[in-house]
Amino acid sequence: MLDWSEIETVLLDMDGTILDLHFDNHFWLEHLPLRYAQQQQISIEQAREDLTSHYEKVSGTIAWYCLDYWAEQTQLPINDLKREVQHLIALRDDAHDFLTALRNTGREVILVTNAHPDSLSLKIERTALDRYFDKLYSTHEFGATKESQTLWQRLQDKQPFKNNKTLFVDDNLDILTSAQTYGIKHLLAVANPDSQKNSRTITQFPAITDFSSLLAEINANPVSL
Repeated sequence: MLDWSEIETVLLDMDGTILDLHFDNHFWLEHLPLRYAQQQQISIEQAREDLTSHYEKVSGTIAWYCLDYWAEQTQLPINDLKREVQHLIALRDDAHDFLTALRNTGREVILVTNAHPDSLSLKIERTALDRYFDKLYSTHEFGATKESQTLWQRLQDKQPFKNNKTLFVDDNLDILTSAQTYGIKHLLAVANPDSQKNSRTITQFPAITDFSSLLAEINANPVSL
């Protein structure tokens, strides 16, 4: 599936890749509509419809991932509402061993998330995921999302990586296509980002449902330092 003898740097998405996407899906599709319905004194169905329509309008932009934007748009304390369901934040079951193997074989491991810095901080607080990474980046600091070629250029300027020696892993196929367009050679999709939903069939990219299937090849191909 992947030629691990070539891979020195691993760029990883967060939500749906390292963390179970169930928290985010529940928050944006269930919890926020509930609180918005209460505030607006409308039905949950209407609140969900209104919010989903708004999500679609800004999908893929910095606004979609910006908690400040949604706090302004909904007039709700988004960070506080996230804490109401923070018990759902969790590493994927297969993430620990995968991340540990990457580090133990000498690879540079970088988190690149579109999540807002406040969301990243909450998830670090809940999971200590920062212990697995050499660097963690929210794309907000670059002013562009992973859907944009601008992001990849700015990221590479700040955190140099070799396109032909880099693996990028994400659950979002549009983002994987963006990375492919930029020239990142090794790409991997996560087919089951939400533990409460069925796996997807993915044909555009190599895809996995369990990182443990990669461990033997990772361990057999350490990076020569």
